[in-house]
Amino acid sequence: MSSCYILGSRVDVLTLAAAVDRVKEFIAAGTPHHIVTLNAEIAYRASREPELQAVINRAHLVTADGAGILWAARKLGTPLPERVTGIDLLQALAAEGARQGWRFFLYGAAPGVAKEAAARLQRENPGLVIAGTAHGYLSRDEMPRLIADIKAARPHILFVALGAPRQEYWIAAHLKELGVPVAVGVGGSFDVLAGRAKRAPAWVQRLNLEWLYRVLREPARVKRTAALPKFMMAVMRQAKGG
Repeated sequence: MSSCYILGSRVDVLTLAAAVDRVKEFIAAGTPHHIVTLNAEIAYRASREPELQAVINRAHLVTADGAGILWAARKLGTPLPERVTGIDLLQALAAEGARQGWRFFLYGAAPGVAKEAAARLQRENPGLVIAGTAHGYLSRDEMPRLIADIKAARPHILFVALGAPRQEYWIAAHLKELGVPVAVGVGGSFDVLAGRAKRAPAWVQRLNLEWLYRVLREPARVKRTAALPKFMMAVMRQAKGG
């Protein structure tokens, strides 16, 4: 599997279908694997935060989550075939998991959201096994119980929706202890599945303007998107050999 490096962070060159195939291989292997869905904001932060970049580059699979990553890869002469976002990967794995008999565990988001997301996934994918859920507002003292619950549930795939980069650090810290074949950070995916947040229409996604749609619906995101111009400038410097 080939990869490219954007501001020092690895991104694997693959389609959504290929990512699902890789997950099948990870599950067959049975050993713990970490998947990162990388967007431009986190790639820029990682370029200034060596610990985060190390977590990303140690991951077993890194997908292109967002138009910014696709743009950067083209600019650097290593184009990627398509976006592989957290929510798209989650839904594709749910469909495959229902066929394969995989067990899922959903951890993150506000109280009640993971359960609502799980219910929708099961409605859309009859036979899908959700082995457990937990919200993302647990204290440090509650963490040992969460770890024990996940281990007891024996999921094939653990989805973690704590927001980036918190979810990446959490997975990296607990992956070996959990022994889960696949752990993947999926950002705000549970909120979308639960109906608490609305995803951009398909035509907006095709135009690679999903980020703008989010800002218009959630003006508080403006501060986060302020990193995008800095990301673009840094990529252009990299493209020029700077």
